[in-house]
Amino acid sequence: MPTMTTAEGVVESLIRHGLTTVFALPGIHNDPLFDAMFRASDRLRVIHPRHEQAAGYMALGAALATGKPQAFSTVPGPGFLNASAALLMAYSMDAPVLGLIGQIPQSQIDRAHGHLHEIHDQLGLARHFTKFAARIRAPHEGPGLVTEALHQALSDRQRPAVLECAWDMWGRTGPVEFPQMPRPRSVPPLDEDAIEQAAKILGAAERPLILLGGGAMDAAPEVAALAELLEAPASAYRRGHGILPASHRLNVTLPIAHRLWKDADAVVGIGTRLLFQHDMWGVDDKMKIVRIDIDPEEPERFRQPAAAIVGDAAPALRALVNRLVRHNRKRASRADELAGHRAWADAGFAKLEPQLSFVRAIRAALPDNGILVDEVTQVGFMARLAYAAEKPRTFISPGYQDNLGWGYGTALGVKAARPDAPVVSIAGDGGFLYQAGELATAVQHKLPVVAVVFDNGAFGNVRLIQQENFGGRLIASDLHNPDFVKLAESFGMAAFRAKTAPELQAALTRALKLDAPALIHVPCGDMPSPWAFIRMPKVRG
Repeated sequence: MPTMTTAEGVVESLIRHGLTTVFALPGIHNDPLFDAMFRASDRLRVIHPRHEQAAGYMALGAALATGKPQAFSTVPGPGFLNASAALLMAYSMDAPVLGLIGQIPQSQIDRAHGHLHEIHDQLGLARHFTKFAARIRAPHEGPGLVTEALHQALSDRQRPAVLECAWDMWGRTGPVEFPQMPRPRSVPPLDEDAIEQAAKILGAAERPLILLGGGAMDAAPEVAALAELLEAPASAYRRGHGILPASHRLNVTLPIAHRLWKDADAVVGIGTRLLFQHDMWGVDDKMKIVRIDIDPEEPERFRQPAAAIVGDAAPALRALVNRLVRHNRKRASRADELAGHRAWADAGFAKLEPQLSFVRAIRAALPDNGILVDEVTQVGFMARLAYAAEKPRTFISPGYQDNLGWGYGTALGVKAARPDAPVVSIAGDGGFLYQAGELATAVQHKLPVVAVVFDNGAFGNVRLIQQENFGGRLIASDLHNPDFVKLAESFGMAAFRAKTAPELQAALTRALKLDAPALIHVPCGDMPSPWAFIRMPKVRG
């Protein structure tokens, strides 16, 4: 067995597991870890942002864009807490993110002596929003715990993991053994009876409907096969866009799915919680719901489904399609029906200007492999309704945490992991300033993300709610902003200003051709509320 420091064993283990980048901020607690990463710099890239929250978000973005595990590192206490929002989002979005977190001296942990960055029960806190959390206590434990953490993060329902290590243990030397790796990902076995039951239900349905979530991200061909076999419209809201291409004849937007929900006799939820549907749209005994989810706790969370297939979406759908052939009834084309629904939706969306035109301008400038990272902004809400994604993992949306300010750092992580794809980040002026300092990171590390900042001088959604629901009593929603063009130029990047959708499309086309970090400032006023098309009323039950 080779003799290594704890840090060297951890770094070597990351590399052996295929990780090529760590997003990390240095600090005294982790000095030996950074020295080990320096020694491995020909095989492992370190990208250091300007804030720990960005380190976590960059790892999250890289994981969402690739489906592969990604790592970040921070000091303990405040550094860990700064990055914890990203871990919370990774947990809610089923992203395999690994946090390497420092600690105070090992013998002093949880003794309240007042060490630098001391926090009580850091691991216990981490366990609230990770799938696996452990402490590396000796050099020989490092590789095994890295292997276990990544195995846990990738297996069954994917979620983040955390490993912490005391600052006097990172540099400790000892014999190190590397386990066989990577360990095969574990997934639950498929239940043939459940597949048969689902096939009979769907085969007999007259008006089936498919709802897609992030858990179907790697099952695009299988989703298309099921939709076409059933002649079933398929819809996504935040994370399922692009699984069935927007141009596919059976792809429908969320408001159309709401319209179809009323008369659907069978629904397939694939890798989605179906929260909106159960919580707002309503269900009744006439609707047979089939759930496909890798987490055995999900199918019955709201109510007992008619059938539940627990397993990875792609193999589960392949088995279902194969079984469905013998049970499936003939159905007429729904082309004319869906054309009518699309005309209705287009007429409704036309009221949501200028955000609809901005979304279409962005889509026109981005190629099909381009990646859009959305934000908690009016244009982001519109994108979730109308952005025409053609491929999985090309529309990165924050899931149910919907964290304001997550977008730009996440987009930098997307670009670091997918240098082959154009990447655009959209944000409002409020959310963008959460991470405006990362403009420096984009320039320093040559990450050519184009940031589009829609500026209405307010936390726009908050102000809109205060205007409509609280008699116009505005509080804490107005903002004082910099000149965003000059701000971006001060960091050494190209910057543009666009006031209309055609100007935005032209500026974005020009910025993407630079293959360098850039910012586009879009001054805009108040925008009409999209919520009538998102939080839609009960139609069943």
